[in-house]
Amino acid sequence: MMIRAILEWDEEVQAYSATCPELNFVSSCGDSREEAISNLKDAILLMLEPLPDHLF
Repeated sequence: MMIRAILEWDEEVQAYSATCPELNFVSSCGDSREEAISNLKDAILLMLEPLPDHLF
């Protein structure tokens, strides 16, 4: 599955932000591009994880 990510450098906080517009703007950040992308992947996986059956 291909998912578009937007990476931006935030000069004020000196960190990268990574956002995925197709998935309700799931986002994350990191001190490097690689860290921001890795953190975004984790956030996407958590968002797509099924809810446990005991919640229904």
